[in-house]
Amino acid sequence: MTSVKEQEAIKKLMAFLQEWDSARKVARSHILDNFIKSNHGKTGPELELEFSQGASLFLARLTAWLRMIYMYGTCLDKLLKSIGIFLSAASGRRYLIEFLEIGGVLTLLEILGLSHLKEEDKRESVKLLQLIANAGRKYKELICESYGVRSIAEFLAMSRSTEAQEEVQLLLDSLGHGNPKYQNQVYKGLIAVLPCTSPRAQQLSLQTLRVMQEVVGEAPGSAVEPLLGVLRSVHLEVQYEAIQLLRALMACEVRPALLKGLVALLIPPRKEEFSFCSETTQDPALPCLREPVLVYIQQAAAAKAIGILAKDSVEVAAELIQLKVVHSLMVAMGNQDHAGSQRQASISLEYFVRTFPFVEEPVRMAVGDTLFQLFMDSPETWYTKMDSFQAEILASNRVDIPKEMAKLQPTEETSPGVN
Repeated sequence: MTSVKEQEAIKKLMAFLQEWDSARKVARSHILDNFIKSNHGKTGPELELEFSQGASLFLARLTAWLRMIYMYGTCLDKLLKSIGIFLSAASGRRYLIEFLEIGGVLTLLEILGLSHLKEEDKRESVKLLQLIANAGRKYKELICESYGVRSIAEFLAMSRSTEAQEEVQLLLDSLGHGNPKYQNQVYKGLIAVLPCTSPRAQQLSLQTLRVMQEVVGEAPGSAVEPLLGVLRSVHLEVQYEAIQLLRALMACEVRPALLKGLVALLIPPRKEEFSFCSETTQDPALPCLREPVLVYIQQAAAAKAIGILAKDSVEVAAELIQLKVVHSLMVAMGNQDHAGSQRQASISLEYFVRTFPFVEEPVRMAVGDTLFQLFMDSPETWYTKMDSFQAEILASNRVDIPKEMAKLQPTEETSPGVN
């Protein structure tokens, strides 16, 4: 037989549930406000005490209302925050299971794909997915099995909220670790984000890919083109993260393809092949840039990356020489339409000249003693003193170092070190 105190508690619970059931939108919004204020941070046992061992009855009502109204955005942020109190409660695993049993994961993922909903609502949905993913491997697998990686990655690419994008990064990072069955799917999902127009999404994706690299071990060949593509970004933080990922990938099987691609970027197409504007890489916040500008930005970034990678590894430097990087760097040095390309190519070429004795003579013969001395004296600024005739000499150079020469070791005093 229940005590008088217990009976009173049950009556209080039933009255609360009846109030919820009969309330309209405004009244339910007030109920949610009071619930969030009074119960934030409570444990599972504390919630049960608050609801007289009937907390699941209220959670069931919240989840049922979520399924009814999520497409319309009615009180959605408050509703998701209230459900989050249950899912985040210590010793409250039962609430998580109850939420999943009614298809909670699919509902949260569908919210991310609804363009008319507010970013704040989608951010709350991502937070709940984080709670689910952090609960363990089988829950991460459930999200992935529900085509979650695609939905989450698409939201990252389309979102214009920095806060929401950062929450998505945390979610994808969680899904990418302790989830061996689907870690490659997460990796590929992040690669798919790289061609998007959001520089913040590109930066976060590159950071997460680099962290995941140790877990994944190898990178798919499909990563080469998108990764080289982000070198067109006018945002230095995106270029920095791309180069850091390139460094991490030098231990992978995609290294030859990446190096070949980088060298190819040093020689852009002829001007008449450019279109007016590149829509795929254009940041909406910036004016429309002519494609030559973006290609030259990519050329400069490739030259910079080549120098960094060569300094990291003697083997990589030798491979680059075999790919005719010396010839291609000299072509970039002759690009008087973009000073950034000239500067970065000069800095990288100077490293090859000083490190590999067999590189110096072909370069000197191609440009002449006077131009070569200017280059060696001040590789970072010498291009400012270059005239159009000298630039044409560089752009049309025919330097071709034999492959057997490229296999020779560098001089000891200038051997590469980690940059």
